[in-house]
Amino acid sequence: MTTALAERKDHAALSGPEKAAVLMLALSESAAARLFELLDLDEIKEISQTMSLLGRVDAALVEQLLSEFGASLGRAGGVLGSFDATEKLLARFLDSGRVNAIMDEIRGPAGRTVWDKLGNVNEAVLAAYLRNEYPQTVAVVLSRIGPGHAAKVLANLPDEFAIEVVMRMLKMDVVQKDILADVERTLRAEFMNNLARTSRRDNHELMAEIFNYLDRATETRFVTMLEERNKEAADRVKALMFTFEDLAKLDASGIQTLIRSVGNDRLAVALKGASERLRELFFANMSERGAKILREEMASMGPVRLRDVDEAQQTIVNSAKALAAAGEILIADGKEDELVY
Repeated sequence: MTTALAERKDHAALSGPEKAAVLMLALSESAAARLFELLDLDEIKEISQTMSLLGRVDAALVEQLLSEFGASLGRAGGVLGSFDATEKLLARFLDSGRVNAIMDEIRGPAGRTVWDKLGNVNEAVLAAYLRNEYPQTVAVVLSRIGPGHAAKVLANLPDEFAIEVVMRMLKMDVVQKDILADVERTLRAEFMNNLARTSRRDNHELMAEIFNYLDRATETRFVTMLEERNKEAADRVKALMFTFEDLAKLDASGIQTLIRSVGNDRLAVALKGASERLRELFFANMSERGAKILREEMASMGPVRLRDVDEAQQTIVNSAKALAAAGEILIADGKEDELVY
């Protein structure tokens, strides 16, 4: 790791970008802006990257550097390099789009670079875009994203095209900086910007998720009113809603995992308002003794308020969704999957 600037006393030991970064921060914003205007984009990126990581620089070291450049410090203390200071300075002479692009890249691996953002793009969407690119370009892209995501993208490409990409990846040497920069610019300009404009969630899916959080009486009221206004929209929303009864789509392992997650107390209340079919599904995935205890607990409760049942069921549905998102259970989507015996 490079020694912090504050620990280095001799300005001669600093690299060119380090010297330039300190100088830019030591100058007034207007003077620094005029210097930045003379640099190309790659030079701006390199100096900006260095500026953002400087931390506090000793005033004596700043004075040495300014003496080397034949200028006066103009202020008493040192300078503080930070993301905010860098972004503020860049904004004085670059448009917001270029500033955001530069800052996204220098902030590091926090989902801000083009490659990090691609890691969050659905594999089918990314594959649909890449199939129109040259195999060499696709090879560069797949070599820069995570191997798991790259595998899914590759599986969504046409076979002949995919094997051509594989061959290019096997023969690929270190990607030259200018080629990589061109690919990044193309992805940002043609793909990420278009994706931002087209990635809005389906309104029916969003409404189904909202309806899932309504209590049963309110949900029924809204669905009924929606059916009166627009039956087609109501049918689409209902088809997308995930209810407590949909837990019947879980396999035995999923039911057992869910039971361990939610506990008997909440499950007993939820099953008081469930269909007999769903009750038996839960009982069948418990030990004989566990099922007997749960049945007795439900019987001893007597009447339970519908509001409490709805709340317990919604909590369990939310737990199921969380477990599914974590990959611990699988919620069937109604599509047939190929089985292996």
